[in-house]
Amino acid sequence: MKRPGKGIQTFLGSETTLEGKLAFEGTVRLDGHFKGTIESKDGVMIVGDKAVIHADILVHTATVSGEVSGNIRATSRIELHPPARVFGDLSAPVVVIDAGVVFHGNCTMKPNGDAAGKPIDLAEWKT
Repeated sequence: MKRPGKGIQTFLGSETTLEGKLAFEGTVRLDGHFKGTIESKDGVMIVGDKAVIHADILVHTATVSGEVSGNIRATSRIELHPPARVFGDLSAPVVVIDAGVVFHGNCTMKPNGDAAGKPIDLAEWKT
């Protein structure tokens, strides 16, 4: 998987609790508690194994090892690694769910772009 060369730009520590809308560029790592919405057109979101997230998420790439309650949509890929616990629907061109993950929801794998090869419009994914 291609990763941005700048590393993690934003880090939410394990003792942090935030509520609201998180919009970001680059890479963000969440290890604390977050409630609200998370959105990034080209961003990579990493949910650490101690994180508790209650949010609908729309990002380029999501890697989850913690707990997420809410739908996750990604324009590139979603990866769930133990001890992840995800309660919501997943939608991405590529979805990877490792053994040992708890997942309760529906999973849709849409191709990256339409039949004409056009990229997915993020505005369409919000509906």
